[in-house]
Amino acid sequence: MTQPEDDPTTANPEELREQVEQTRAELGETVQALTAKADLKNRAQGKATAAREQATVKAGELKARAADLTHQARDKMPAPVRDRANQAAEQARLKKAQAGQLWQDRAPEPVRQKTAQGARTARENRTLLLATTGAAALMWLAWRRRKR
Repeated sequence: MTQPEDDPTTANPEELREQVEQTRAELGETVQALTAKADLKNRAQGKATAAREQATVKAGELKARAADLTHQARDKMPAPVRDRANQAAEQARLKKAQAGQLWQDRAPEPVRQKTAQGARTARENRTLLLATTGAAALMWLAWRRRKR
């Protein structure tokens, strides 16, 4: 009786080594796939990155839309009203500068440092801040509309 060729007892040592190497390679690939699935930190970072990119895109869209609406409103505004709005804006800028100077003169140094740090953080995370504010505004509008 002859034994089938797939029987490991009839294989020569070289064929056995090749089978072992192939099995090791397959096992290594399986372990890598399982490790990637089990690596929750990297998966969470990937999802966070995707969410951040999506928020950045949405914030850009909202910013462009707001600028467009502002230009449309400005174009529809009569000249006397526009002049009056420009005067009010200039007065507000002057008051802001005066308030800033008063703040610099009277606020304690630790408070000024913390405030500057908060402003710097807000500027560095402007996109996320705008996206969050926009989302909150949309949720408030939806709630308000639903309430009616």
